[in-house]
Amino acid sequence: MLEVEFCNVKMKNPTMLAAGIMGNTSSSLNWAAKSGAGAVITKSFSQKPNKGYPNPTTLEVNGGIINAIGLSNPGVEAVCMELEKIQPEIPKIASIYGASPVEFSAVAAKVEPLVDMIELNVSCPHAKEGCGASIGQDPQLTYQVVKAVKKTVNIPVIAKLTPNVTDIVEIALSAEKAKCDGLTLINSVGPGMCIDIKTARPILSNKFGGISGPSIKPIAVKNVFEVYEAVKVPLIGVGGIMNYKDAVEFFYAGAKCIQIGTAVMFKGMSVFNNVCKGLKKFMQNNDIESIEEIVGKAHD
Repeated sequence: MLEVEFCNVKMKNPTMLAAGIMGNTSSSLNWAAKSGAGAVITKSFSQKPNKGYPNPTTLEVNGGIINAIGLSNPGVEAVCMELEKIQPEIPKIASIYGASPVEFSAVAAKVEPLVDMIELNVSCPHAKEGCGASIGQDPQLTYQVVKAVKKTVNIPVIAKLTPNVTDIVEIALSAEKAKCDGLTLINSVGPGMCIDIKTARPILSNKFGGISGPSIKPIAVKNVFEVYEAVKVPLIGVGGIMNYKDAVEFFYAGAKCIQIGTAVMFKGMSVFNNVCKGLKKFMQNNDIESIEEIVGKAHD
């Protein structure tokens, strides 16, 4: 009932561990898989190790969290060693980033043998200059990155887009034109900031950070809805999903799969199993035999 196929990759259910939540260690990713996730996604990594920003990097706010980790990662070589230890039955997705199409392609080529799909992070709102949203806010740069990686690998390539643009449909169409196999909508919103009223100083070391959690869900659902009407490639919805009801909204808007991130921090790994249980009961009560039946239903 919950089984789905995304870009020809079969999943036991439509939930995915979102990038960045549990890092890149095999123990963490295997934990998510054992907890019920239908697929796992690494934290975004690059060609060379990146220390990211110093602490504090994450802060709870009303309706979610704000973070500026700075895409810290141990580099592709170290991540590959961890990917080799992930249980084989769970679909694996590598979230990668770089400062240019060449860098993206180099990382993609290295990790391709170890994963089922690649997600291009062209959308981080707090990345250092030349990475993240600075690429994803430009249709031409997005096109160039997707095109370069598609020429390099033979596995599905997904572009993760930023909501911090005037027209996300324009960016989505550029990625589709470059032959992406799917799109993830959305990355965190912002950047935003918090100030300590005792010290009158910004709390995050980077001052600004991306906002995620329930407060951004209406933005994410709207972006999925808009992009679904404009493209033919399948969509992954992400942004503030805390329970099965949130997931259903994304399916109705046009997502074929969903990613869960901030909810893991608030509810623990059991959130995957709980969302799936809720989905199954919802489908049984409404005579729905497959997720496919409700994808895009809000457009009927």
